[in-house]
Amino acid sequence: QVQLVESGGGSVQAGGSLRLSCAASGRTSSAYGMGWFRQAPGKERESVAAISWTGGTTYYADSVKGRFTISRDNAKNTVYLQMNSLKPEDTARYYCAATKGTYYYRYDYQYNYWGQGTQVTVSS
Repeated sequence: QVQLVESGGGSVQAGGSLRLSCAASGRTSSAYGMGWFRQAPGKERESVAAISWTGGTTYYADSVKGRFTISRDNAKNTVYLQMNSLKPEDTARYYCAATKGTYYYRYDYQYNYWGQGTQVTVSS
């Protein structure tokens, strides 16, 4: 089992930045692909970004390309999501997810472990 805890959410004005962190604990000795998802009220959960075990391969949704950066520090069992140039449409609850494997994974059904999420609110 892997436990995931997100942090770093908050309220920010449009154009601002936030950095989300996701700390993993438990059986973290295996290789895990990690991802960030988000869900706004009344909307389906969507993939935001994903990263391979080594960090060498990443995926970004078109809506965040050029603004968000996913990274990981395996020594700290932590994945980050740096969010710049935030827009009101980025407002959502952001979830960290993990799945065994060395690649990155784009879809939520590919993930086995989920955090509780952290709220991001961007005001105009």
